Amino acid sequence: MATVREAIGGKGAFRTGLPSRLAKGPEKSGDGCMHFAEGMVLVGLALAWAYMGVDQGKPLYVGGGVGLAVLLFVGTLVVVRGDGRERAAERGGAERADAFWLPAHYCRGCVSVFCPQGAPWQGLLTPEQFKKLVWSEAGYADQLAPVDKARDAEVPPGAVPGR
Repeated sequence: MATVREAIGGKGAFRTGLPSRLAKGPEKSGDGCMHFAEGMVLVGLALAWAYMGVDQGKPLYVGGGVGLAVLLFVGTLVVVRGDGRERAAERGGAERADAFWLPAHYCRGCVSVFCPQGAPWQGLLTPEQFKKLVWSEAGYADQLAPVDKARDAEVPPGAVPGR
């Protein structure tokens, strides 16, 4: 029996996927910068296409390249803005996530997560149920990936006393 923090860095953790299955949050550090750089590379390619049209006297290339560059630039801004919102949600929910994640313990034998004191939540949860509980309480359960099993996990009623 170990704390969740110890379990995700312990022996066999990566083999069983514990770092992902017991993640405290989405960890969106740096995605916005990378998406902006990728978008600007694509905008540059579209502008090169437009320049090729000017150079070869092909107005369709010029119009298409400029139009594509504008669409890519706007799309990049939308994606970067969404990344910023997700990062802000993660920062805003970090304290609430800590309240549920830090006191949790992981049992390798029964592959369950629990709080020894029974607070702030009680009972045995699967890693997926635990992740869903933490992410829901922190306010970023909507950021769970569609393929993440925690997205479909059901937290048992009464797991959080008073709710």
